[in-house]
Amino acid sequence: MAKPRKIPQRMCVGCREMKNKKELIRIVRTPDGEIEMDLTGKKAGRGAYICASTKCLAEATRGKRLQKALEHEIAPEVLETIKQKISEPVS
Repeated sequence: MAKPRKIPQRMCVGCREMKNKKELIRIVRTPDGEIEMDLTGKKAGRGAYICASTKCLAEATRGKRLQKALEHEIAPEVLETIKQKISEPVS
């Protein structure tokens, strides 16, 4: 009998809850220092995971947890772009 596959878990840097990797959004710092959303989960670079809620994003940026996780400062316009993409309804 085949063993069920283990579902990868990641911690949201906002609410600090462990969730299935597929439920979270990956924010990545690319090798050239760009901060962007990684919807594929496969981009090269240092990643941090966050729930798809503006509350978790606010929590992650207030305590500078997202910046620490990515080991890089995040420009306000980049945060605003991420916030807009999170608050858009999924189509």
